[in-house]
Amino acid sequence: MAESHTPAEHKSAAVSSQAPAAPGKTPPNKRVLGVVALIALVALGAGGRMWYRGHHYVETENAYVTGRVHPVSARVAGVVTRVLVEDNQVVKAGDVIAELDPADHSVRVEQIEAQIASVQQQIAQADAQVAQVRAQAAAAGAQIRQAEAQLVRARQDAERFGQLYNDTMKAVSKAEVDASNAARAGAGADVAARRENAAAAQAQVAAADAGRDVLKAQVKVLQAQLKDARQQLAYNRIVAPVAGRIGKRSVEIGARVQPGQQLLAVVEDDVWVVANFKETQLAGLQPGQQVRLDIDALPGQHLVGRVDSFAPASGNQFALLPADNATGNFTKIVQRVPVKITLAQADVRKYAGRLVPGMSVVAEVELGQQSAHTRTAAAH
Repeated sequence: MAESHTPAEHKSAAVSSQAPAAPGKTPPNKRVLGVVALIALVALGAGGRMWYRGHHYVETENAYVTGRVHPVSARVAGVVTRVLVEDNQVVKAGDVIAELDPADHSVRVEQIEAQIASVQQQIAQADAQVAQVRAQAAAAGAQIRQAEAQLVRARQDAERFGQLYNDTMKAVSKAEVDASNAARAGAGADVAARRENAAAAQAQVAAADAGRDVLKAQVKVLQAQLKDARQQLAYNRIVAPVAGRIGKRSVEIGARVQPGQQLLAVVEDDVWVVANFKETQLAGLQPGQQVRLDIDALPGQHLVGRVDSFAPASGNQFALLPADNATGNFTKIVQRVPVKITLAQADVRKYAGRLVPGMSVVAEVELGQQSAHTRTAAAH
């Protein structure tokens, strides 16, 4: 027999079916949990990587490619007549870069050469004069010997006449005795005069020699001036001091340049890296360690260099106005020390013209590696 329900029972059943469920916790979303776990793992991995790299690597972005840049300047004043190089051109050591007007220096060379020729003619005349006075001195010497011979004869005659004329014997006259004595006195005086003439002739020889030496010294002075004038003339050709590439060219034809005025620069292809590491990063750095170099101009290329040497002072010490920490207003600042890092010559040749001084570099060094010196010592 079918059950019969009253309208009140149906109403109460409907109300009970629409009543809310008992209150409770919402079950967690598995997708959200997965994302959170992934983020936690990534953060943990990033933190672990940062910790590992912080303890085993040091790096700096304060690094730059550098090289030797040779300024080329004029050594003499002049007007530029020729410029034989262009911007960024490759030159070899000794190549002519520019030429100045050589007219003024050429005239100077000719003037000094003419002065040297004139003085050399004077030296030739002085040589002739020296020969002449020496001949006169030789003649004076011969005259002295002749006068001395006459004096000897006069003395002998005077002695003989004196022996022939005395109280017991008067073989000659008194006049002949007096004449022989006078002849002896005259011969003595003549010898003295000849000797004075010879001394004067020797003095003339010395004076002529001294005059000739003065002229020879003047020639040496003029020759030194000529050498300098020729050097000044050669300086009108401005040459490259080293092999490299032309940069910062500012010289043009027609410009008047002064000594020391920079005309351009020659940059060598041999480059290296200077990395400014913090002083707190230097403890694990040693010469010979490999360095990974990331150069902004060569994206995707990782060059390998080696620590070459450390600067003898921090960069602050080489600043134009170094800090004075003795004033009382001291704030400790971590200093940076330049470290020279050399590149492999194969890389230098490969990227010649693309690696230029001033480029930005990121340098990274693994601290666990042994330097070349340490490996050598361990091998021994």
